[in-house]
Amino acid sequence: MSKLKTAREQKNLTQEELSEKSKISVRTIQRIEAGTEPKGHTLRALAQALDIDENLLQDIAVTPEIVEVIDDKVITEVKEEQSNINYSQIKIINFSSLLFILLPPLNILVPFLLMFTMKQRNTLARQIISVQMIWTVMAPIVFMLGIFLKLGRQFTLVLMILIVLSNVFIILRNAAEIDRNKKLYYRLKFSMI
Repeated sequence: MSKLKTAREQKNLTQEELSEKSKISVRTIQRIEAGTEPKGHTLRALAQALDIDENLLQDIAVTPEIVEVIDDKVITEVKEEQSNINYSQIKIINFSSLLFILLPPLNILVPFLLMFTMKQRNTLARQIISVQMIWTVMAPIVFMLGIFLKLGRQFTLVLMILIVLSNVFIILRNAAEIDRNKKLYYRLKFSMI
């Protein structure tokens, strides 16, 4: 469940009521609850309307854990998700896609299984798998477009190599970013799992 939806439901507000209170459109609220991260004015307006800290609405590895109602106020105790992240295991999950780069379903399945066996069910691991899912869907589409252009067998071979190398680059770039900044360089604004 999204952080905005959790906070909204804690305040017993509908999307429409939150929209009126925050002056943010219902559609924007729906997008945020579906996984888009709020920023800038939208983030401030929603946090102010819900009377909560802006950090509780952002996807910065902070998740609401325990909610208690005291004197009609909702107090959210927050637990840092980063304390549970083992970055060396995250890198292993990331690199596991590299081993199965020529077998596209396995470049998703192996990291997914590793995520559960290593108990790394966090946003970084989910984003790694989501990126691989998008690549697995897009690679055949790009390949088929290349074939339909009928530019010859050499072009098709070069295109296949470029598609595979693009995934190698994504995996290696994300690994470098995990080392440097403890985050992913290539990530989606939503999670597919």
